[in-house]
Amino acid sequence: MGCKVNFAETSTLAREFAAAGWDRAGGRNADGEDDGGSIPEADVYVVNTCSVTAAADKKCRNLIARLHRRSPSARIVVTGCYAQLAPERLAAIPGVHLVVGNDAKGDLLRRLEGEVAGHCNFYPAWSAGDRTRSFLKVQDGCDYKCAYCTIHYARGESRNIPIAEVVSQAREIAARGVKEVVVTGVNTGDFGRTTGESFLDLLRALDGVEGVERYRISSIEPNLLTDEIIAFCAASRAFQPHFHIPLQSGCDRILGLMRRRYTTARFAERVVRIREKMPDAFIGIDVIVGFPGETEDDFEATRTFLERVRPSQLHVFPYSVRPGTPAATMPGRVPPRVAAERAAALGTLSEELLAEFTARFRGTTAEVLWEGEQKGGVMSGFTGNYLRVTAPHDPALVNTITRAVL
Repeated sequence: MGCKVNFAETSTLAREFAAAGWDRAGGRNADGEDDGGSIPEADVYVVNTCSVTAAADKKCRNLIARLHRRSPSARIVVTGCYAQLAPERLAAIPGVHLVVGNDAKGDLLRRLEGEVAGHCNFYPAWSAGDRTRSFLKVQDGCDYKCAYCTIHYARGESRNIPIAEVVSQAREIAARGVKEVVVTGVNTGDFGRTTGESFLDLLRALDGVEGVERYRISSIEPNLLTDEIIAFCAASRAFQPHFHIPLQSGCDRILGLMRRRYTTARFAERVVRIREKMPDAFIGIDVIVGFPGETEDDFEATRTFLERVRPSQLHVFPYSVRPGTPAATMPGRVPPRVAAERAAALGTLSEELLAEFTARFRGTTAEVLWEGEQKGGVMSGFTGNYLRVTAPHDPALVNTITRAVL
């Protein structure tokens, strides 16, 4: 459940179970939804949890309850961020056999089988099973301690494995025929904190891996998105014109309360620099509404800023209280109804921005990486700048890149 890092780790855990002789009864996708039908009967369920919001916590607990009802005698193993933050609460849920935090995720299977295990500083992970795309974890943890976030408690300090190991994993992914790799982490652009290397060094090394035709950076903080990284992506062989950049607020006063490390002026300048080098780049932005102390004027400042910057799409989240964070005790709590109204308003703006961005390319041609999923005889794929394209389903096109009219 949760983010791309969890998705990569869950896939790696599944490979470890299979290598140890376990049979996979079924699976869950990154959102905790059924993967291909109802919950299968199993001897063991592994739930890799998310804890980014209170809703995520509740979703995890509900899933565990459903698993226990499905197979009352099964052993349920809970890991991930919620397991790291609230192990006692999870251990008390009926059916839960073992709770393993992020710091021991690499030893989960050994703990399940009764072996004595320790902690791992970094759990290398990449996803498999999707013929067209793999999520490659290159970094873990975060040192930023934003006022609303528990991830630095759940994931620990920023750390990474050496570039040589990441490149080796990328080559293994390429050997499986995967065409696209999404470079991901908890604070991806902070790569190199423990090895003395840099994120730019990593991008250069990955760009040279034969067989991987496309790379995307899953998310990068605006203060870490340097001119050099932008210029490299614009000139690289495989890195696509696609950026996901968390803004969180378009009001400098709220950014200060959030303890973010940039201003709206710096953020806007980053967007301008991307468009100078890659005019057709897709730019997705995260925004939190209803942060404690956010007035109507503050929200209007955010909306005005977004209308001026005009990203390709918004990912909008109402603020969620996270116990133990500085924001949890801040005055000026915004009523949930007001936060929901603000989220809806930015959701409408996001639809307008995406329609505007898409319309720019209608009737043009672009290279599309075709995916295997189909609905109603129709398949889809993505352009380099992340536009979804559909076509009649053709199995021969799956995992190929062809030119198509948008």
